[in-house]
Amino acid sequence: MLDSHLKFHSNDGKRRILIVEDEFINREILIEMLKDNYSILSAETGEEALEIIRKNSDTLSLVLLDLILPGIHGHEVLCIMKSEPSLWSIPVIVLTADADSEVTSLSLGATDFISKPYPSREIIEARIQKTIELSEDRDIINSTERDSTTGLYNKEYFYRYAEQFDRFHKETVMDAIVVNVNHFQMINERYGKKHADQVLRRIGESLRSCVEESSGIVCRRESDIFLVYCLHRSDYQAILDSASDCMGEESDTGRIHLRMGVYAAVDKDIEIERRFYRAKMACDTVKGDYTRAIALYDKSLHESELFTQQLVEDFYDALDNKEFIINYQPKYDIRGSEPFVASAEALVRWQHPKHGLLSPGIFIPLFEDNGLIQKLDFYVWKAVSAQIRDWKDRYGKAVPVSVNFSRVDLYDPDMLSYLLELLEEYELDADELLLEITESAYTNDSEYIIEIVNKLRRHGFLIEMDDFGTGYSSLNMISNLPIDALKLDMMFVRNAFDKKQDTRIIEAILDIAKRLSLPVIAEGVETEEQMMALKELGCDIAQGYYFSKPVSADEFESFLSGSPEDANGLYPAGQMSENKASHITPIDPERSPFDEKGFTAK
Repeated sequence: MLDSHLKFHSNDGKRRILIVEDEFINREILIEMLKDNYSILSAETGEEALEIIRKNSDTLSLVLLDLILPGIHGHEVLCIMKSEPSLWSIPVIVLTADADSEVTSLSLGATDFISKPYPSREIIEARIQKTIELSEDRDIINSTERDSTTGLYNKEYFYRYAEQFDRFHKETVMDAIVVNVNHFQMINERYGKKHADQVLRRIGESLRSCVEESSGIVCRRESDIFLVYCLHRSDYQAILDSASDCMGEESDTGRIHLRMGVYAAVDKDIEIERRFYRAKMACDTVKGDYTRAIALYDKSLHESELFTQQLVEDFYDALDNKEFIINYQPKYDIRGSEPFVASAEALVRWQHPKHGLLSPGIFIPLFEDNGLIQKLDFYVWKAVSAQIRDWKDRYGKAVPVSVNFSRVDLYDPDMLSYLLELLEEYELDADELLLEITESAYTNDSEYIIEIVNKLRRHGFLIEMDDFGTGYSSLNMISNLPIDALKLDMMFVRNAFDKKQDTRIIEAILDIAKRLSLPVIAEGVETEEQMMALKELGCDIAQGYYFSKPVSADEFESFLSGSPEDANGLYPAGQMSENKASHITPIDPERSPFDEKGFTAK
């Protein structure tokens, strides 16, 4: 009786095997022995056998191979099978009367032997079944330890094998290397997943071939990130060049650009994951730098690592002690004759007891990498909801506030429930808590993200696409995304109003947004000239230091008091005169940030 897992390996209740035997009687004896339990294919020559093997490579469980055949020899069949990726994993039992050929056959890939004249049926069936079981177990292990796209180790098995190597080579000096593809998502977006996967396979194979002779191992950690653990070396540029050269013309035209981070001569007293974290830190230092592509982990990065580790360790105490401070920056509707406060953006700072006030640029990327960002997001959402409620109670005015929505939040099945609980707890409307989602979040796994965002909008939440222009989304994609407003990255404003005074890109974006009935919010507005130019171009909302820096909740209340003069003190010296402030109107409780003048939220 064959094992209970048979259904996974056959479509007719029997595994398929090929008998390659030129002698009719021997072939018929084997067929008669095995036909009850196996689906039998047969061949008389090596050429015929290879044709059948290639045709049935996906479903063939075993080959019984005689060595002495007309035409090509059985050893040549083994050589050819070993050289073809689709055939090498099919197990082969050699049929032979020549004991001297066993060593040669094993070296060429044979799994076992059945001697001639044939032994009893029970022995033959036992050998066949054991060989098939071992092969299938190996396939299962390979499928769990390998990345399906590249065939390289996945992260978990890679770390395990690296640790195993270290146990037996304690004194061997090793390097941890991270290789990353710059702007890989753009390749995926422009040329499609099939082409992008081919790029990954070629890079992975090149890295593997560079280090396998010295017992190095390679894995694809995720997306476009590769890890290499190899003997200490100095020819890092050669490895990177080889991986780049495998792209051929694509590398020459700049479509494929790789970067590398190296933690050389690793400290084996630290865990394997931290070694590659250090290599990744080095790799990140050359992100977007086309003048250099390789960086080594050094003392300065080590000090930075110690600093970030302390921040991670201090995170939960910071939440408990309310060290995360939320500031509010007003967003002004500039479409009418006088700007008025339409909403605000919540911006978090960390008042660290040892390091002082930390800007979000220091800790947000760190928390995004290690997953703590979601807990911080929930903390901010709750605090902002409470603040909106407080302002409604004391001033009778609803102040819509934008909060950041991290990518990890979109994958949390409990996220929507938490948001709805906040609305219920603080008696808020969904459109009072504006959700900012970065453009780059949409470009990965876009179908899933769109489904989640649509669900949020069905519950009344308004979605602002943050950092528009930095995520490499196509115009066709933008036209289909569920968003309520585009938030123009501040670099566009700075570049448009530099010495060249070239606003053509902003004009194009505003024109596209108008055609899609999407309002545009411009960040980083610092001068009256910029504000007036944006207004003339058709921008809807503006925020930046021209109007106000981010301020505390108490200071922001000046915008709610109804007195423009009260707000004047919030502007940095020299950026807003008293006369200009007289033309700024505080928040209007009767007007929404997404109103009938062009915002089409609901």
